[in-house]
Amino acid sequence: MGKRVAKLEQARGSKITALVRSKSSAKELERLGIESIAGDLDGQNALPCLPLENTILYYFAPPPPLGLEDIRMKAFTEKHSKPPFPKVAVLISTTGVYGNCNGEWITEERPPAPQAARATRRLSAEKTLKSWGEKTGTPVIVLRVPGIYGPGKLPVKRLKEGLPLLREAESPFSNRIHADDLADACFAAARNGRRASLYNICDGHPTTMTDYFYKVADLLKIKRPPAISLEEAKKELSKGMLSYLAESKRLNNRLMREELGVTPKYPDLDSGLPSCINGQ
Repeated sequence: MGKRVAKLEQARGSKITALVRSKSSAKELERLGIESIAGDLDGQNALPCLPLENTILYYFAPPPPLGLEDIRMKAFTEKHSKPPFPKVAVLISTTGVYGNCNGEWITEERPPAPQAARATRRLSAEKTLKSWGEKTGTPVIVLRVPGIYGPGKLPVKRLKEGLPLLREAESPFSNRIHADDLADACFAAARNGRRASLYNICDGHPTTMTDYFYKVADLLKIKRPPAISLEEAKKELSKGMLSYLAESKRLNNRLMREELGVTPKYPDLDSGLPSCINGQ
């Protein structure tokens, strides 16, 4: 996602600097005209003070894989507790912080109720960055994002392995956003987002997870995987997949469209999936 947003900023004439952990990443970014600073969010001693003055800060780093807190975000905010500060900070979070909503349509007013540990860590990141924003006077914009798809981001491996899916009648509602539309939303949030606000970022046309996999399989001419009941799924599917199947929600994206001014180029899977073919 960082590269997509960087491309949008470069088109506007912005200078881009990225935090990287490896020399190979630095070389790749250099070819794209992006400067880099070596550092690691997994420890303050390995994290330099970044040149944040009068900048747009895009924070896209995921939380660590374990625990209930985002210690990476904590390290970042503690390291940058003194000026200079950015003019705005944009954070990618997850709609998983809402937990299971039993298929209801939800807005940003829905109180968070994360069920999975990964969503709890994301909520921790939101709270930590918002608190930092209040202390430093930095406007913080939180984007709550569902499943991201795009070129190179389709479940091809799983489909080719023929792993079963939950039958559609029992499959929960899930939401998605094309990677290009998410990049547009990030760019717009930095300019149009309200201070201390949050936005649901999605295409506005939720379907079931099974429908998504079927559409991808049909597009790529891969045999549709077998469908199984929920009881069978509890025995055959991974804990990670079951945790996704335990949550059902439909996201309202009105604020994204009206306040950020973002109209998705790909408002549904039928329009978005064909654009992903060249990436597979």
